[in-house]
Amino acid sequence: MTQCFKNRLKVARAERNLSQDELAKLAGVTRQTVGSIESGQYCPSAKLALILAMKLSKKVEELFYLEETE
Repeated sequence: MTQCFKNRLKVARAERNLSQDELAKLAGVTRQTVGSIESGQYCPSAKLALILAMKLSKKVEELFYLEETE
């Protein structure tokens, strides 16, 4: 079994009625970075994960998690 990095960023962003661009500006990154994280193409640094969680009023564990795969 392997572990796959997953996220709930898109759901958390939608709960706050934020666009990718708005969240990106709050976090100091590009819209493309937010989109890449949401699609699973990019794994954020610990610092960026903490910033995103703070800006969305969430705990890091609520946004990012590991999923077991076969």
